[in-house]
Amino acid sequence: MNDQMMNTKRLPVGVEFFETIRKEDLYYVDKTNLIKELLSDWSAVHLFTRPRRFGKTLNMDMLRCFFEIDGNRELFEGLNISRETEIYEQHMGKYPVIFISLKAVSGENYVKALAMLKGLISREAIRHGELLNSDKLTDEEKKVLLDMRGNQMEGDLLESSILNLSKLLCKHYGKQVILLIDEYDVPLDKAYNAGYYEEMIVLIRNLMNQALKSNENLFFAVLTGCLRVSKESIFTGLNNVRVHTITDTTFDEFFGFTDEEVRNMLVYYGCSDRYSLVKEWYDGYRFGKAEVYCPWDVINHCYDLRNDRNSRPKSYWTNTSGNDIIRRFVARTKGVAQRREIESLIEGGTVRKKIRQELTYADLYSSDDNIWSVLLMTGYLTPRDEPSDENELTLAIPNNEIRLIFKDQIYEWFNESLKHESAKVAEFCELFRKGDAEGIGRQFSDLLSRTISIRDTNVQKSMKENFYHGYLLGLLRCMDDWYVRSNAESGDGYCDIVIEDEYNLTGILIEVKYAENDRLDEQCANALRQIESKNYEQFFRDEGYTRIMRYGIACYKKRCKAVLAMGD
Repeated sequence: MNDQMMNTKRLPVGVEFFETIRKEDLYYVDKTNLIKELLSDWSAVHLFTRPRRFGKTLNMDMLRCFFEIDGNRELFEGLNISRETEIYEQHMGKYPVIFISLKAVSGENYVKALAMLKGLISREAIRHGELLNSDKLTDEEKKVLLDMRGNQMEGDLLESSILNLSKLLCKHYGKQVILLIDEYDVPLDKAYNAGYYEEMIVLIRNLMNQALKSNENLFFAVLTGCLRVSKESIFTGLNNVRVHTITDTTFDEFFGFTDEEVRNMLVYYGCSDRYSLVKEWYDGYRFGKAEVYCPWDVINHCYDLRNDRNSRPKSYWTNTSGNDIIRRFVARTKGVAQRREIESLIEGGTVRKKIRQELTYADLYSSDDNIWSVLLMTGYLTPRDEPSDENELTLAIPNNEIRLIFKDQIYEWFNESLKHESAKVAEFCELFRKGDAEGIGRQFSDLLSRTISIRDTNVQKSMKENFYHGYLLGLLRCMDDWYVRSNAESGDGYCDIVIEDEYNLTGILIEVKYAENDRLDEQCANALRQIESKNYEQFFRDEGYTRIMRYGIACYKKRCKAVLAMGD
């Protein structure tokens, strides 16, 4: 690392606390104008829905630091909001704040999840220890607070806990309260997947309704989440919620990094030459009218570049949680039409779908149409236009990172599906041992026609060959008595696929080519010439194999041809 890099600010990898970023002088992309917009576009309750890893928690903690009584003004010096003098002086450090993040509320059963929720609310009550010494609260009110702090909440006390805490804070300070609830829908998601959704939905509904409905103690509330859960299931009777989804233009630049913000970061860390790659991998999301990058990815990649200037982009988003949505989507794919839609998306195309942005969890996977909506809201797809009157959107995969996630799940689905077709796969593999090149081409074409192809139209020819290479390799590795290697060193180069059939002293060499414009014969011939010119069969000669089979295989879309040449 050079001296210039050593003098730059550290990157906030995994840091979601605003105060830590500012006190430790970490790199911060200024989103404080969110404060100005919330006050200018005031509403009793704001709900922001954005995919994971787009800065929701950091923004919420920034709001807490700004509004909370006796807030630290130094944290905001030099930031955009400090230049809004009237707002700054009138609102900075002037409100009691309740901040609860529900992202950790999970559990294998309702009892465990309930205990986690109680613990979160209890810790927030403990954080407001000043209330116990208040001369404005009665002993009975302090008893309620003590019950909350002691994690003794049951039934009505738990469901009214946020409401009660807001009442006590408002009475003590003589000021209305700001309520911040981060990742409000996580407990519902966990409950749905673990089988206790009905119990959790009743609890969250009652908790939210008491806290938000006709609560005169609130100045305003801000909620964040990934999904816009139906009002009928959680916000029953609440008419004061302003929802800002990924298709709304309000607040569209405050979650995610804009192109200008990413350019500035790359220049700051001396990585401006990597801009195009960063854009291809992590840009492409559209929130409202704003084009944004995923902050988590950009920060992590900049961190890697600081340590290794040759670091390549990778899928940081994948490593933060599972991709069950994609797995379910691919597994449910049936029929030619759906396969073609997925193939079109991976090739850089679009699909046109009717979107429902307000769903109950029971609706999420009840139909294929709803799955498209879930993919949109969770960031696996992004809009390329504004909703039509019929709520139709043109959808696309945003970038290379998400495209890679789709590919990985398709490969996983393919490998899983092979287990259910073991007899057919074994029959296909036997064709290589028998030398039936015509049969190989015919059956491989048939297998390709029944699966999801992932040939990117905008990638190099070698990348297209990788798809067919990987697909064929997965099939051949199903043979227990074969030793199958990929890109194995042999002779004067590396053969695509090398198969050792020791029992029959047979060696099989396979070179796979992508036949642009359907030039199957030409590419089969090129493949065989490569095997010969690179002397790939030398390995088998050295090992004493008596039978050497050379296959040139060419593929184009879902068509395949194989040509056999026997060794001497």
